[in-house]
Parts: sequence; structure tokens; C-alpha cells
Amino acid sequence: MPGPKLVGLAGSFNRPSKTYALVSHVADLASGQYGFAQTIYDLTDVGPSLGQAQWRKDLDDTAKRVIDDIISADALIIGSPTYKGSYPGLFKHLIDLIDPHELRAKPIIITATGGGDRHALMVEHQLRPLFGFFMAHTLPTAVYASDRDFTDYKVASEPLAGRIGEVVGELSAFFPSKNRVLAAAE
Repeated sequence: MPGPKLVGLAGSFNRPSKTYALVSHVADLASGQYGFAQTIYDLTDVGPSLGQAQWRKDLDDTAKRVIDDIISADALIIGSPTYKGSYPGLFKHLIDLIDPHELRAKPIIITATGGGDRHALMVEHQLRPLFGFFMAHTLPTAVYASDRDFTDYKVASEPLAGRIGEVVGELSAFFPSKNRVLAAAE
């Protein structure tokens, strides 16, 4: 039987992308600890119909599938690049096409990337209120990474790895870790 479903969304079109690398890194750790079946998307995966859609019904089948995966996930990892202190417009447009009740009570790890420390509060001032509107459970630890936290699109900073470990641990309020399940079975 497959484990709970984890979906990551990197709000970037760039490939490779530090935002995608961060979301993927967090998802890999969480999947290893909790046995998630995971899927990671970026805005390129959503496709060009996003920019032309006024309503969800206007999206093509690929974009609809991405939204269906997001709303059917047991947990989400949301990552956004930071542009001028906030998230990109098409990322927000994708989120706008989701009805608020569809994310209600869903655990969400919020992450963001940016060029430097000036944008570090983006996770608290932009992403947390956005998902608070949806009445989702944004986990207490938010993760922000700057350019210096990566080497060749891989997490390379011990402080960043520590914050990622903290937020992955916070998922235990919603999901038993594989280690606890194995210990209980013995």
C-alpha cells in the first residue's frame, strides 16, 4: 500500500532552479522519514495555459492534473523564488485557481529562495499569510535559502540543512515517521 502523498510546488520556470532544488531536497528528506509517495512540479510543468486561464476550467488537462495533485496531496511543500520582495505573479495565479476549502487543514512546508538576505522575511510576510487565508497548517519553521546556501543547485549550507531538518521533524504532528512505525511493529 503506498504511503501518504506529498506534492512539492516550485513557483519557478527556470531549469535548473534553486527553488526546485530546495523543494526537492525537503521532499526527499520528508519522504525518507515518513514514507511519502512524492511528486514535484514547477511552473513549466503547469504549462502555458496558466497564463491564459481566468478560471480553472480554462486550464488545459496538464495544468488541471497539477492542481488536482496539489489538492489531493496529504502534505505540500511550497517553494517560491523571491522577486522584488514577493512571489511571482504566475505562481500566485496558480494558487488563486484553488478554492480555499481545498487546502483547509493541509500541512504545508513553506520555502523560498532569493539572491540574498534582504528577502528572508518573504516566507513570513508573503507565503504564510497567503496559505493562512486557505486555513492550511503552515508548519512553524519556514525555510529561506539565499544563493550562498547552494553549490551546483544542491543544498550546501549547514544552517539551511538544520532548518530543513527542523521543519521535516514538524511533520510528525501529522504523520508517524517510518522509524516509529517499525519500532511499534516489533
